[in-house]
Amino acid sequence: MTDYYEILGVPRDATPEQIKKAYRRLARELHPDVSGTEPGTEDRFKDVSRAYDVLGNPEKRRAYDMGADPSSPGGGMGGGFGFQDIFETFFGAAGGGAPRGPVPRARRGQDALVRLDLDLAEAAFGVHREVQVDTAVLCPTCGGTCCRPGTSPRTCEVCGGRGSVQRVARSFLGQVMTTQPCAACHGFGTVIPEPCTECAGEGRVRSRRTLSVDVPAGVDTGTRIKMTGQGEVGPAGGPPGDVYLEVRERKHETFVRRGDDLHATLQVPMTAAALGTVVTMETLDGPQEVDLRPGTQPGQILTLRGLGVGHLHVGGRGDLHVHVEVQVPSPADDEQADLLRRLAVLRGEERPEARLAAANPGMFAKLRDKLSGR
Repeated sequence: MTDYYEILGVPRDATPEQIKKAYRRLARELHPDVSGTEPGTEDRFKDVSRAYDVLGNPEKRRAYDMGADPSSPGGGMGGGFGFQDIFETFFGAAGGGAPRGPVPRARRGQDALVRLDLDLAEAAFGVHREVQVDTAVLCPTCGGTCCRPGTSPRTCEVCGGRGSVQRVARSFLGQVMTTQPCAACHGFGTVIPEPCTECAGEGRVRSRRTLSVDVPAGVDTGTRIKMTGQGEVGPAGGPPGDVYLEVRERKHETFVRRGDDLHATLQVPMTAAALGTVVTMETLDGPQEVDLRPGTQPGQILTLRGLGVGHLHVGGRGDLHVHVEVQVPSPADDEQADLLRRLAVLRGEERPEARLAAANPGMFAKLRDKLSGR
């Protein structure tokens, strides 16, 4: 059968006004007085006129939707019949042909993905957050029925509520019957005579909602938190989808995270590293004392147990690794310079000999180089 809907460029559920508008537009473009002698326009003009003759008439259109072509000789069934039609005829049930019975109008809604930005402390300890999402919710006017209040769906007159229609076609095997989804009701078996004006017959409307979520300790960039049944409501009040919150952790100005461990650099004067001291540094848990033993070397790592990020879902926490950076002073005056010379004499370092050692940048130096792109 010729596809008259395709010729006019309208969907199969087009309204009479849409069909008429499409026909008038094409007729003006293809009319011989406008197109002149341009090749092919005369045949296209005849096809458009034939398509409108069928689709513009309610009775002819109903017959066409059921499989008959009123414009064919004798108004009989279409003659075109391909291999796919034969396959669906004999193997439709097993080969994925037209479904048995009407298709449910209500369908599951889509899932939603929302980004959730967190500070390092929120990711480390967990946090309660309020998240706003824009999704489809059940229409408050029709409650998902898609109908104007006081009305209800009506059984489709074309397919009789079956959701599918049968058409007879001629083939080299003779006349065979095929089953296709009903174009009038789109396979639902019912039509909405008076759609709800608020949701336009969808059974759902767009709305902004606020969701409460308890973010567990230990989440990291890329972690997704699933909120079951909090996604958009499906068409015709179908079951809702899910919401996925994807975590993105903001960069911290002091700490660098590696898994559930934290790394930080502690700058201390040369004298403090040499003599030893106790310094106080800020951590995610507040001020903590760090014991520097006498002779602390540059690049030495001090580990504070249990002051890192919480382990996701299993309890416990990672560690905080403090990388010591010793600041070498520049003498500010002659007295300081004299003291350093005296120290050199006492240590026998007036004329020191430099010694090469194996390169060992250390764990944190490697991390820092990687982050800086070196």
